[in-house]
Amino acid sequence: MNYLLGIDIGTSGTKALIINASKDGEVVASSTRTYPLYTPKPMWAEQEPEDWWQATVATIRDVLSQSGVNPKQIKGLGLSGQMHGSVFLDAENQVLRPAILWCDQRTQAECDWIMDTVGREKTVELISNPVLTGFTAGKIIWLRNNEPEVFAQVKKVLLPKDYVRYRLTGEFATEVSDASGTALFNVTKREWAWEMLDAIGIPKEWMPKSYESPEVSGKVNAEAAALTGLLEGMPVVGGGGDQAAGAVGNGIVEPGIISSTVGTSGVVFAFADKPVVDPKLRVHTFCHAVPGKWHVMGVMLSAGGSLRWYRDTFADSETAVGKLLGRDPYDIMSEEAAGVPAGSEGLIFLPYLTGERTPYPDANARGVFFGITLRSDKAHFVRAVLEGVAYGLRDSFGILEEMKVPIKQVRASGGGAKSDLWRHIQADVIGCDHVTINIDEGPALGVALLAGVGTGVYKSVEEACRSVIKVVNTTKTNPANKQIYDKFYPIYQQLYQCSRDSFARVSKIVSG
Repeated sequence: MNYLLGIDIGTSGTKALIINASKDGEVVASSTRTYPLYTPKPMWAEQEPEDWWQATVATIRDVLSQSGVNPKQIKGLGLSGQMHGSVFLDAENQVLRPAILWCDQRTQAECDWIMDTVGREKTVELISNPVLTGFTAGKIIWLRNNEPEVFAQVKKVLLPKDYVRYRLTGEFATEVSDASGTALFNVTKREWAWEMLDAIGIPKEWMPKSYESPEVSGKVNAEAAALTGLLEGMPVVGGGGDQAAGAVGNGIVEPGIISSTVGTSGVVFAFADKPVVDPKLRVHTFCHAVPGKWHVMGVMLSAGGSLRWYRDTFADSETAVGKLLGRDPYDIMSEEAAGVPAGSEGLIFLPYLTGERTPYPDANARGVFFGITLRSDKAHFVRAVLEGVAYGLRDSFGILEEMKVPIKQVRASGGGAKSDLWRHIQADVIGCDHVTINIDEGPALGVALLAGVGTGVYKSVEEACRSVIKVVNTTKTNPANKQIYDKFYPIYQQLYQCSRDSFARVSKIVSG
């Protein structure tokens, strides 16, 4: 038997799974461990890298125990993780401070400085993207400006999954898809943007070696083997940033197949044979986890995160009932929202709880409920959140259409795809049928497949996807609901334009 191990270091938790490559990628065991996210100031977001490592150890031990698989039969391990986060290590390879995450918005001034220093046209030439607050480069400059005593000790900067790689293998390494999101990587050349690093004063030696995603980047060392139960010497491939890895797990490895993923963030992801760039820089152009290929993606920062916020803030009763009945409170909330007509009777939600990225790279953007009336009850608010996220996804689809990116099939994934109501809302708002596949394990599955490619179980990423992934269900667009959403969507867009200056003023007041 050929088994493969995939690990995804996400924002809400770490997931490990083992698949049997000899049985069409059958998932034989899966485990998840959650950990906290800290917000020490408004619009900040941090996590402790040690939490990721402890969750990785625990989930690996769980899946080995659940499956009974002999570690000798696991051919390789792939790593995925939340993108853009910064782990700062000192000369002893110790973590210097909590990691600053992808959804953190503190670095707008630093991003502006980078763009001004390098020049807008030169920046796009070097990295194919603007420098945004979520990206890693601004975090490094923020550390230099605001915590100079910490900055003076930095010897290495790693992305979240690459810190876990270091703990597993002792190697400092990354791969092209995750490195693309640092704003320090030449996406076209698939190597570090050395000129960019020099221009803004970041030492080249802080950057880890970069690999293609299926390439072996290291091997499990003795210490990690003792902690996890894995075999010492097991190959660890480059893996992928969570979006590229999730795309592999969804089979987005050829033109025309688009993924629409609702996790904490919301991502619309399209395959590209060449590095195509949106002239208005509203979507990102990154290296794909498929060697020699690229992808275009639009990212909204608070998709599933918006619904989670609503649950944690307003759905105490649904949570209590769910606990009593052994049901997921999200299912109860969804059932309530299903009774509200499409359009939520004019209640519109702007899902900008942590600023926004696509189509508005605006760190000051805030969440808004618009159109509240005496008829607006909790069910209306839940449905408005679901619809607001779908409107945000539609923004990205519209940009892809402008760029003439082919859209032949939309594959829904993530937590938002598990909800029948939310999947229907997405299909109706966007105006495209949405399909789901036989395995919805996302990035962890994707990097398990990449591990299979890197260790010779599969000949290519495309072969791996064809052997494992099958479409099993189609959610059709409801024309009547689409007509309703087509009327509300321009209002949704206009609300941001009307509120943009006010968002900036509020942000300035709050930040002092």
